[in-house]
Amino acid sequence: MKTKHLRLMQRTYIILFFGFMYLPIAYMILFSFNESKGYALFTGFTLKWYQSLLHNSSILRALAVSIEVALISAVVATVLGTAASLGIAGMKRTSRLVITNVTYIPVVNPEIITGISLMLLFVAYQRFAADVPWLPDTIMGMPTLLIAHVAFNVPYVIFNVSPKLRQLDIHLYEAALDLGCDPK
Repeated sequence: MKTKHLRLMQRTYIILFFGFMYLPIAYMILFSFNESKGYALFTGFTLKWYQSLLHNSSILRALAVSIEVALISAVVATVLGTAASLGIAGMKRTSRLVITNVTYIPVVNPEIITGISLMLLFVAYQRFAADVPWLPDTIMGMPTLLIAHVAFNVPYVIFNVSPKLRQLDIHLYEAALDLGCDPK
């Protein structure tokens, strides 16, 4: 009897939780097809809002920039994270633990804190670079956007690649050396 009651409470909790999470999204999706601008009354089905969206050049430019930043930052973060994972795997145990724990910081830190910290870093750099003639003083825009996204993505790459490196057979490395790979 106790387990039946507990199972019912668990199912109720899960239904309430997912309802709380997904009902507002479903509501927004449904009313995105509403003929009226309001969200209180559904007056009829239409695709005019999506047609106007696809004809809005500002939104299409923003979409293109978002896709470009996503692709470039994903490739760069994958390369840097994989290289970092290889370096971390080659460290001694104590150093590896310290570096791994430091790498956890951006993951557990809220994204808004990381974003504000990076913004402050870029502003400080811009002020510093204004006094140094050989440094570019205008890096705001795409460079800072890419740097921020790469900095945010690299720890996630490290945490996905590192366990796979530990699963690799040590003989695979030795076989690569036998086939002529450089040990560096």
